[in-house]
Amino acid sequence: MARTYKLLHRRWRVKAPLYWGMIPELGAVIACLVLFGLQQPDMYRTLFWKIGYENQLNSSPSMILYAYANHRPLPTIPFVWSQALTNFNVAISIASLFVLLAKMIGTIMKVYYPIIGLVVNIAMTGLYAASVYGQAGPDYADPRYPSPVAWYIRMSCGIAKPYNAEKNCYMAKGTFAATVFMLALYFGNLCLAIWAMLPNKELDMEESDDDDHVTDKNWEMQPTTPGAPGIVPFTPRTQAFHTLDRKLPLRGGG
Repeated sequence: MARTYKLLHRRWRVKAPLYWGMIPELGAVIACLVLFGLQQPDMYRTLFWKIGYENQLNSSPSMILYAYANHRPLPTIPFVWSQALTNFNVAISIASLFVLLAKMIGTIMKVYYPIIGLVVNIAMTGLYAASVYGQAGPDYADPRYPSPVAWYIRMSCGIAKPYNAEKNCYMAKGTFAATVFMLALYFGNLCLAIWAMLPNKELDMEESDDDDHVTDKNWEMQPTTPGAPGIVPFTPRTQAFHTLDRKLPLRGGG
């Protein structure tokens, strides 16, 4: 019995986690869409930057104005406080919704193969890893107040209470938690895809048997070429019908 490794049309080894995982994925995608959308354009990013500086926890948001006033080169804004991070998060949340819808349709149509899941989940895992790094990212722009992790991630939200930003701090923590969950979910799906892509003796033999069955079925169902003289479709079923026909009595009048 031949054993062949199929790269494209492979089967998933387990399907239950793939199916049931779409339910929490949908909830997390909606949460990310809402939370990232609320952050645009600058709901609390600059305020948190300022709160951290006044508590000697990170650099100052006035570093750009200071550079302009003193005719100095513009400093590089830490990614954690940049508008680019906000736009990036909104973009990947929209991409996540598109991926989820495409995966649902592909699963229903039975065309969501492991090779597709491998490519998609590698991309989405990388994107959400970058988002997690950005939200909790370092700020070494001011050597006096180095910050390896953003203060609203590693510290209590009580720091933001005097600024009436305690609720925003909890929202930021919730956004970070939703992002970490999405990262874990895509990483889990990536592991399932890698597992399905690994060679498997039983799985490859089953796929080979299925291919042989389809080939035999197509041969039996192959039609006669119109207009070709002397060519008669011959299959085991055809022979059986001819034998039966010879054994039947002649159907004549009388």
